[in-house]
Amino acid sequence: MHGPADLVAALAALPAPPDAVNPYAGADDDSARRRGNLQRYLTTMQARAPAVLLLLEAPGYRGCRLTGVPVTSRKILRDGVPALALFGAAQGYQATADAGFEDIDGEQSASIVWHTLAGLAVAPLIWNTYPLHPHRPGQPRSNRPPRRPEIALGEDFVRHIVALYAPRRIIAVGGVAAGALARLSLAGERIRHPAQGGKAAFVAGLTRLLSPDTAS
Repeated sequence: MHGPADLVAALAALPAPPDAVNPYAGADDDSARRRGNLQRYLTTMQARAPAVLLLLEAPGYRGCRLTGVPVTSRKILRDGVPALALFGAAQGYQATADAGFEDIDGEQSASIVWHTLAGLAVAPLIWNTYPLHPHRPGQPRSNRPPRRPEIALGEDFVRHIVALYAPRRIIAVGGVAAGALARLSLAGERIRHPAQGGKAAFVAGLTRLLSPDTAS
């Protein structure tokens, strides 16, 4: 894996267990759009050379599972984040149809993350520790914590992301991400995940760690 295109191709080739979905695999239009969205995002961030990597847990069924971009909902992908000059149809990002998910537009964690970053005027590179969407058995419209073997699989991609983008700081959002950094012997700082009542702690933690001079 030498760049964004290689990384996306490697992701698309990953096998998914029965209770997980690879959003990038397959020859259908939606999977192709997700691959394109992620490659566009990664290429944009490569050009910006961000100082910070924000490492989260895994795609959620209301966000990255549908768009292909970490912690980014359909609404954010469509409307963009003007304060950070990211996303939007005008920049080439494409919406997906995804049968069975037609009614989903927003994701709470995505809204919290991007609203906070826009207020701080910082656009870090964002990545998931486990890049596939883990869900409860037989319930694709759900999320579950990734298992240890899944996290281990994702750690290979985390290692590559760090080598490719060379961030000066890594912020782990939640325990799964913090554990991965420890196993990879990567220095990082941990903050609360915004999900399940963690909004205030997440915003406070990110505000404490990021300041305008760390902007990408």
